Amino acid sequence: MVLQQQTHFLTKKIDQEDEEEEPSHDFIFRSKLPDIFIPNHLPLTDYVFQRFSGDGDGDSSTTCIIDGATGRILTYADVQTNMRRIAAGIHRLGIRHGDVVMLLLPNSPEFALSFLAVAYLGAVSTTANPFYTQPEIAKQAKASAAKMIITKKCLVDKLTNLKNDGVLIVCLDDDGDNGVVSSSDDGCVSFTELTQADETELLKPKISPEDTVAMPYSSGTTGLPKGVMITHKGLVTSIAQKVDGENPNLNFTANDVILCFLPMFHIYALDALMLSAMRTGAALLIVPRFELNLVMELIQRYKVTVVPVAPPVVLAFIKSPETERYDLSSVRIMLSGAATLKKELEDAVRLKFPNAIFGQGYGMTESGTVAKSLAFAKNPFKTKSGACGTVIRNAEMKVVDTETGISLPRNKSGEICVRGHQLMKGKKGQTIKLCPFFFFLWENKH
Repeated sequence: MVLQQQTHFLTKKIDQEDEEEEPSHDFIFRSKLPDIFIPNHLPLTDYVFQRFSGDGDGDSSTTCIIDGATGRILTYADVQTNMRRIAAGIHRLGIRHGDVVMLLLPNSPEFALSFLAVAYLGAVSTTANPFYTQPEIAKQAKASAAKMIITKKCLVDKLTNLKNDGVLIVCLDDDGDNGVVSSSDDGCVSFTELTQADETELLKPKISPEDTVAMPYSSGTTGLPKGVMITHKGLVTSIAQKVDGENPNLNFTANDVILCFLPMFHIYALDALMLSAMRTGAALLIVPRFELNLVMELIQRYKVTVVPVAPPVVLAFIKSPETERYDLSSVRIMLSGAATLKKELEDAVRLKFPNAIFGQGYGMTESGTVAKSLAFAKNPFKTKSGACGTVIRNAEMKVVDTETGISLPRNKSGEICVRGHQLMKGKKGQTIKLCPFFFFLWENKH
């Protein structure tokens, strides 16, 4: 199935309490992989670090995060300790269960630690692009009701009005040691205060699977961006659909080094890279931004095994003669998402990474991952070049006629509907009730 880049997002209004039964003649499509047990009753951070607690087989002394900008390394023990300390520090500053914290940060270990800490506390992270203008930041902060913003010192000038309105600003230094500032003279709280907090002061919060954990902003395809409310249950399910099970759809392992230059404020990097890497015990190599030669140098230096990309990055690799100067042989997986990639480009980039399996995935902020290439499975399936993959496990999909709503068989064009526990809870401020399972997502063609 090849998807058009034009995406349609609709929500079904329910005007009566009793929904009509799903027609028995619906054509339902499922993954070739069997459904698995997903422990989506767990809070997100308990699930992500499950292998490092209790009877888990994880080694907390292994590398969790590599800072590509400085070479700094954080082990899984370091990350969990910092997560709890920052959560205690945020709590001391007044953030409570359900409160919203904006992360206005570029790719960095501090982004990961902040997100995990907010989730551990039972609060909600709304992620924002650091390149947003002052009005754009203010609009999202006010719409999400953010009580705190964690950001870099160089971005504080964009937050003056919000600070005056009582929003608490926590600041990282631009050039401080390990990326944090030890003192602050601009009315902001030092990030160091959070990392040095006493974790024993915070009792472990009680979190419901239905609690919102993340609220990235997405316009779907039309209108202004809205806060997409993703629950602990939804995000745990989305991660597990990819990397859990005896034959995971996306076979990340504890031996992998996964490169992350894609923006972490976007659901692709947050869900499919950062959290999925941590769930499997892999090392996440974080790079602030994509610079081709730097990325190739880091692949060579750290023996990177997984390189997630978007189509413009693929094109950069294909066009560059510099690729011959670097040893890229360690790469075993190259995963493309965020937009469709033509078969010709997919075939061309394979020549640059001869040892890599290349494939695509498709998802939305509102739906989590919808489709993933089974070429990435531990026991892979034969796949088509240029295709986005098949339905993710523990989910169902159908294609309906756009005029009649009738379910269609294979090789018919229509609107795709997906259901599963990975779907968003709703959008911030939305007044209509959503159909509990099916969301109309995008138009497809074969």
